[in-house]
Formats: sequence, C-alpha cells, structure tokens
Amino acid sequence: MNAILKRIYVTGFMALLLAGCNDFLDQEPLSQLSPDQYLSTEENVMAYATDLYNIIPVHNGWGIWQNDVHTDNMAYVTPSDMYAPGYWRVSQTGGQYNFVDIYRCNYFLDFVVPAFENRKISGVDQNIRHSIGEVYFFRAFAYFNKLKALGDFPIITKVLPDNLETLVAESKRAPRNEVARFILSDLDKALSLMLDNPPVGGKNRLSKDCIRLFKSRVALYEGTWLKYFKGTAFVPNGANWPGKQKDYNSNYAYPSGDIDREIDYFLTQAMTEAKTVADKYALVNNTGVFQNSPSAAGNPYFDMFGAVNMNGYGEVLLWKQYSQSAGVTNQVVEFASAANQGYGTTKSMLDAFVMSDGKPIYASGSGYAGDDDLKKITTDRDSRAEIFFKKPGDRNLHTAAGQEAFEIEPYPYIINSTASLKWTTGYAIRKGLNFKDGYEAASRQSTVGCIIFRAAEGYLNYIEACYEKTGTLDSDAQKYWKAIRDRSKVGDYNVTIANTDMNKEAETDWGAYSAGQLIDPTLFNIRRERRCELMAEGFRPADIRRWRSMDQMMTQPYHVLGINLWDKMATDADFLAGNPGGLRENVNVSPQSFGKYLAPYHIISNNHVYNGYRWNMAHYLEPIAIQHFLITGASDVSASPLYQNPGWTLTAGEGATE
Repeated sequence: MNAILKRIYVTGFMALLLAGCNDFLDQEPLSQLSPDQYLSTEENVMAYATDLYNIIPVHNGWGIWQNDVHTDNMAYVTPSDMYAPGYWRVSQTGGQYNFVDIYRCNYFLDFVVPAFENRKISGVDQNIRHSIGEVYFFRAFAYFNKLKALGDFPIITKVLPDNLETLVAESKRAPRNEVARFILSDLDKALSLMLDNPPVGGKNRLSKDCIRLFKSRVALYEGTWLKYFKGTAFVPNGANWPGKQKDYNSNYAYPSGDIDREIDYFLTQAMTEAKTVADKYALVNNTGVFQNSPSAAGNPYFDMFGAVNMNGYGEVLLWKQYSQSAGVTNQVVEFASAANQGYGTTKSMLDAFVMSDGKPIYASGSGYAGDDDLKKITTDRDSRAEIFFKKPGDRNLHTAAGQEAFEIEPYPYIINSTASLKWTTGYAIRKGLNFKDGYEAASRQSTVGCIIFRAAEGYLNYIEACYEKTGTLDSDAQKYWKAIRDRSKVGDYNVTIANTDMNKEAETDWGAYSAGQLIDPTLFNIRRERRCELMAEGFRPADIRRWRSMDQMMTQPYHVLGINLWDKMATDADFLAGNPGGLRENVNVSPQSFGKYLAPYHIISNNHVYNGYRWNMAHYLEPIAIQHFLITGASDVSASPLYQNPGWTLTAGEGATE
C-alpha cells in the first residue's frame, strides 16, 4: 500500500499508542495489547475517552489573545497571507485533509460499541455508555473542524482495511450539508448515551448540555453558510459547484427537498438546542466595575474568565483545569499583564462596544469621550469594554510581574522589535487575568482555567437563529438579548438598533456585510452583540466566514487600525517615555499623512498587505494539498475521486484564481 496514504489513515492510531493517562499508562505497552485486552474495562474505556479531550483547543501557552487573530477583531505582529491574494497557495503536502482524530474515534467505536452490546466490558454500564457518548462527540467535533476548513468531506465511520482500492473508494467527498447532518447525528447518539452529569470530573468532563450547546453551534453555522452562499460554488448544486463534476455527486438532491428547506432545518435545530441551554442557565453577575486592586471587591463576570477553579460559575458548562503540581500550566496571567504576546485588539473591536445608554459611539448625544486619550477610551461605555480593555495606570498583578509583564499597565510600547513585547495595535485586553492566585512569578506560569463551553453562547445562538429563520425576534429571543444587555450594564438594544448607521459601521466592522451587501440594523446588532460578548474566545474567524463577510474586500482594501496615535498621543510625554527611540514614520509607525490611527501593516512597504487587506472568494475555504489527489488518483490528479475547492487549482505553489 502507498506509504503516504497509509500514514493519512493510520497516524491517528500511532498517536493513540503514544498517549494515555493515569492508570492507563501503568499497564503493558498498548502496542503489545489487543483491543479486547485494553478496552475491556470501564477504567480503560474512560481513559481512552479522556485522552480525546486533547482534540479540544484550550490555552496553548499564553491564553486566548490569539483566538480571533487575522480578523477585524485582532491582528498579530505579522499579517496573514490569507488577505494577500496570490500569496496563499496550494500546498504539495499537509493541510486539513487528514483523518487523524477521526481515526482515533472510529478505532474506539469500532471495538467498544459491539463489545459493550455483547457485555464484554466490565464496569458500571452507565459510565461506559457515557464514555462512548463522549467519543461520538469528539468525532463530531473533529468533523466540524473539517467542515469549517474544507466544506465537503468524506464521511468515514469505521476503521478501513489496509487496502488502496478500498481507501480510494471511501475518499468521495460528501456534500457539506450532509457532513453537517452527520455531525448532528453523532451528537444525537452522544445525547442518547450520556448522563446529564458526568460520572467523574464534574465540569472538566462533557455533560449533555455541552452536547446541546455544540449542536446549536454546528446547526447555526451550516444554516447561515447555506443561506449566504446560496447559488454559489460553495454549496451543493450551486453554480459551478465542483462536486457536480463527479459522478457520485452529479445527481445530488437535498434531503429536505431544496436548499431553502435545508436552511430552515438547520436553523430550527439551532433554536431548539440553544433554547434548552439558555432556559436552564442564568448568566453570571457582572458588577460593571474593574477590580483595580487585589483588595477591592471582585467582579464575578470578570473573575469567571481567570478563575483557577471554575466549578462555582453556573454559566460555565465545560472548562479545562491546570495545575502547578501536575506540571500542566499556562502563561495567561503573564501575558494578560503584558502586550498579549503581540496579538493586538483593533480599533474596530473597541468601536463595536456601544455607550451605556445603548447608543453607538457616533450617535448624536451619546457622550462619547473620544479615543485620543487612552485612559478615557471606555468612559461610560458597555461595561465589557471597561473591564476587559487595559488602560494606562490600571493594575495588572498583585505582585511584581514577570519579565514580559507589568504590575501597573504602562502606555503601549508600539515600536518594540520583540514580537512578544510589542503592542501591535496599541490596544491590549485582560480577559483571563487573575489578581489573587494561580500565578507563580518565579516560573512565570499560571493555572487559570480555560472555558470551553459557556451558556451565554446558547443565548446568542438562539437570538441569531431566530432572526435568520423568521426575520423577527420572538419573545424568547427578546428575553435572552435583554439578559445579555442587562448583564453588560447597557441600555435597550432597540435604542442601539434605532441609532445604528450601517454606512458608519461598515467602515470597520466586517459583520456589517454579507455577500458584499450591507445587512439590516437589527441583524447587524445581533452580530455586534455576539462579537462583544465572545471577544477573544475564538468565534470571530468562523462567524465572518459563515456570514460571507469579506466579499467587499475584493474591491475595497481594508486597513487594520489601532490607537489614535497622531491627534495627541504622539506628543504625550508619558507615551513617548514608554517608546524610547521615538516615532519614525515609515520605520516603526504608520505615517501621519495616512491617517491619525496606527496602521500596523502600513509601516514598511515590503509586507504583502501594506496597501490593505484584499480578499479572494476561494479563501472562504482552504485548498486540498496535491498529494491527496496524486495518491487517490494513482498519480493522475484528474482520476482522483476528490475535487478541489472552488477557485483553487490542482497545481502546487499556485494561488487561487479570481
């Protein structure tokens, strides 16, 4: 068998052999055990499921600052070639077309499900059932990652034999909505097997409500994708859909009858599951005040994101625990007290937060204090901006900070040549900061937890799905939106809608658009609410894709902007003291002639986005690497059952077509 193809399907099993936890590792090496030996007890079945939690992204060292990078929310020191058409190119190898995590799940399900049904696994039945349900979730989670990256994808539900002909035959790409339906089916299986609460681990393990919340996420994603890409090559049977070129998809018909019914099916699923979660969990209280001292009263909402133990926060459904003694740590506190590791929050993100009376910052009589004084940028604003955006003089740590952090927030060091010490946009956030514990200054390591699922997403999913499905807000959607606004100490969302100028919002907020057209103010403010509530939690990259919110950049370049540098900051003594060496236009800052706001990518002209972000339709999905066509086509890419994603070529090293 071709060695590369074998690696695609088998690497997941090798990863399994090298992984494990607790007592599972104390047994004989797995490579010396058959499945009926090591998957024969409740403990080992649970241990296998535990290892699959590594599929879920959590704090990868420094925290959540990078989760919305390369969107209108956040920018890194260096830009992404995603926004430089011609520079993002088809790879020869690698990419998202792989089955590593899927294989790990299928390997487990292939053996454990029939073994359990035949009473060959010892232990408590309901606990074994719960672990099996977890693995169905993880397969669904892995498939959702493929759906977001590639769209159409082969649905593989079992471990395939080591046979080239079989593997090639199973490489047929299922239409994306079928992939989404398969994900929902796996989640339904998980719901049928799992306990309401896990047998061990508490909120560190999945519960049924986590599954329901994730199901609403998947359904909302696919429903809105189909809606906004309707008629294009990015949906089944749309114009020039590449799947139509293959015999196995040439006569495809939607299971609901047509794409409109399919959209309705997914949005209905999203509403149903989101409502179950939203009705069950109240939002954590927000005092609206940033605790600027370790001795001051805490703010439960702020504290929730930086807690060492998140079990006491009812809104949190699933979180990852860290431990100094176990050697499982992160640097969240360190970089919440520093420059966010070079990941800068944008002017656009800050501008999205409305005033406390509900009016956008540009609305008449809003009382907006402007942005030329960094200490006043959140004055009388949505409390989420006040508590999460750092301002000079704010307290960061209760003890002396590490080498890349500050006890007292300084003016931003925007000209630093060291990426981790550079305030890329001049703005930084502190979501995840912990004042009182969970930080060891000597090692610079912290043990603040990582939220994976929280109930507020259910509120937001319902609001959006309801409006997308019906064009109105029912009583539940209105109730959920009011709850989010009340928690944020912000006025009536109807005031925001009435005072929204879509042309003003479109200047910086990509969510103002779908398919190159401005959306209505109500839908925009639903998206705005989601953006503000979920800032830096990793939702923005998927949201702007499913909304089809980058088409306008095919003709209108977009410049990422940061702080107001030239109105007052550039001559402020305190600011200049924090930027030794001075501001040199076209060397370390963008020129004043370009505009008063710092434009981090318009400084030196040899970067690919110096003249702004541009977009190519193909970039909504990733290309499939050429090796996969060669393998499955016996070295003839045209003979492969695979097809390339819209706009991408079958030649390695080439960018997408226009």
